[in-house]
Amino acid sequence: MLTDAAPMYRVLYLLFIMLLASPAWSGAWLRGKDSAFSAASVTVFKEPDQGYDYASALYAEWGAQDNLTIGFDFEENRDLYGHATVFARIPVADLQQKGRFAAEFGVGVHHRYRGAWALYKATLSYGKGYSTGWGNGWVALDASLEYRTHDALYRKLDLTTGLNSARLINPLLQVETAYRSGSSLFWRVRPSAMIRWQDSPTTWVLGLERKDARNDTGIKLAIWSEF
Repeated sequence: MLTDAAPMYRVLYLLFIMLLASPAWSGAWLRGKDSAFSAASVTVFKEPDQGYDYASALYAEWGAQDNLTIGFDFEENRDLYGHATVFARIPVADLQQKGRFAAEFGVGVHHRYRGAWALYKATLSYGKGYSTGWGNGWVALDASLEYRTHDALYRKLDLTTGLNSARLINPLLQVETAYRSGSSLFWRVRPSAMIRWQDSPTTWVLGLERKDARNDTGIKLAIWSEF
C-alpha cells in the first residue's frame, strides 16, 4: 500500500517514458508478417487511508509469419502477485463474414510474494467484425484453460468489443472472468474510451474498472501502438 501519491506518480512517469511508443489484443486475428503491436497500462484504486493500490501490465506481439504470431504478456499487482507468459497464436478457421477462430498456447511463470511457479495456458479465440450506424466494430471471445502449478486450474472467458471508426473517440468494453473449483467467480469489467488521432499509430485508452475483489471503482490508463 502506498502512503502518498508520489510513488504512484513515479510509476506513471516510468510507464510513459518506457512505453510511449507503445492499441487492442488481437484475439482471433493474427498480426501480418513483420508487423507488431504493444499495449501498456496502469490501473489505480484509491485506498481508504489516502494511499493507492495499483496494477501495471505490458503486452506485445509480433507477426513472425502470416500464420504465426508470437508475443509476451505481463501483469503485476504492486509487488504482491502477478504473471509473465510468452505465447504463440495460429489460425484455426476463417468463416469469412461469420467470423474466425484462432488458437493460442502459452507458457510462463506466476508469483505470489517471493514464491514463483510455472503456468501453462491454452486459448481458443473467436472474432467477428460488424457494422452499426455509428461505424464499424469488432467483438472477440477468448476461452482459456490456465494451469498454475502450486495453485489451481483456472477456466477463463473474456469478452472485448468496440468501434473503430474514424472518429477521435470510440467506445470499448472489456469483461474478464475466471473460475477455479471451490472459489467464487473472479471478474473485471472495464468500459473505456479509445482516443486516436487520424493516421496516428498510437491510441490512448481511458476507462473505469470494477472487479470482484473491491467495492470501489478504479481508473485505467493504457497506451496502444502498432508498428
